[in-house]
Amino acid sequence: MMSSVSLKTAAGKDAGSLELDAEVFGIQPNVPVMHQVVTAQLAARRSGTQSTKTRAEVSGGGKKPFKQKGTGNARQGSTRAPHFSGGGVALGPKPRKYDQKTPKKMIKLALRSALSDRAAEGKVVVIDAWNFETPKTKDAKAALSALGITGKALVVVEGNETNAIRSFLNLPEVQLIEINELNAYDILCNDYIIFSQATLPGTSVAAAAPAPKKAAAKKAAPAKAEVAKAEVAKADVVEAEVAEIAPASAELPKGAVAANEDGSAPEGYDIKGNADSGLYHVPGSSFYDRTEAEVWFATAEDAEAAGFQLPPSQRKKADAADESSEESN
Repeated sequence: MMSSVSLKTAAGKDAGSLELDAEVFGIQPNVPVMHQVVTAQLAARRSGTQSTKTRAEVSGGGKKPFKQKGTGNARQGSTRAPHFSGGGVALGPKPRKYDQKTPKKMIKLALRSALSDRAAEGKVVVIDAWNFETPKTKDAKAALSALGITGKALVVVEGNETNAIRSFLNLPEVQLIEINELNAYDILCNDYIIFSQATLPGTSVAAAAPAPKKAAAKKAAPAKAEVAKAEVAKADVVEAEVAEIAPASAELPKGAVAANEDGSAPEGYDIKGNADSGLYHVPGSSFYDRTEAEVWFATAEDAEAAGFQLPPSQRKKADAADESSEESN
C-alpha cells in the first residue's frame, strides 16, 4: 500500500508527486517501542564519569585518633570514616556505563513508527534537491519560508551536500542530520522532517520522473550481456592463474589417497593425515573429529611410512600400552 506526497522545489513550487512506502511511512506507531528505544538512546549519551572517594581512597586517617577506653567518647579507629569531616563517602557514585542493549529490529521499528507519526500529521516534506550555488543562510531561511515550515525542522541531507549543510548550520530552529544517522529521537524532537529525493527512504518516483522508454530498455540489455561476458572471461583467467599456481598433478605421499569430491573418505581409508602438522589421526582419538584430512591412509603403518606421526598425547598412550604388554609377557 502506497500513499502519495507532493514533491516541491526548494523555492516551494510543485514538481510532481512521490509515492511513500507504507512499510516506512504508513504503519501504526508503536509507542512502547519508541519509548524504549528513545530511553536507551538518551541513556547511552550519559557520560557516567561521576565519582566519589571511599574511606580507603581519601588521604590520612592511618593513626587511631584517641585511645580505645577512658575518654568517654565512642571508640574510633580512623578519622577517614564517612561520619567524620573530610572522610570518605559511603555508597557514593562511581564511574559506570548506562548503555542499554536494544535489538536492531526494535530500533528499525521505532524509526518507522516515528516517520509514520510525522507523515500522519502531514509533517513530512519532500523537495527535489537543494540547489544552493553557495553557502548562504539567507537562502536557507527563504527556502524554509517558501515551504511553509514553522517551528523546529529536521533537515535530512547527504554528507556531500556541503552548500546545503553550511546554509542551514546557523539556523537555531533547524537540526541537520545525515541520512545514515536518522533515528527516532531526533524525528520526535522536531515538528517537520524535510527530505530530498536522494535521502527519502523507501520511495519510488511517480510523476516527478517519467518512466524510461522501451527502446532505452532494449538498448540497455546488450550492455548487461557484455558485462556478463566480461565476468565469465575474468573467471576463466582466474581459473587459469590458479591452475598455474597449483597444478592438479600434485604428488601424494606414498600409500596416501586424496579425498572424494564431496570431501568424504575413500572406502577402506579411515586414517586422516594433516600435511601442515605432519600428524595422522586414527578413529576414536580426541582430535579425529576436529581435524580436516588433507590425505587419507588405510593403515597406521602406511601413514608412518609416509613420514606422518601420531600426536604426542597419542604416542605416550601407545608407548604405555607397549610397556604394559611387555611386562605381562
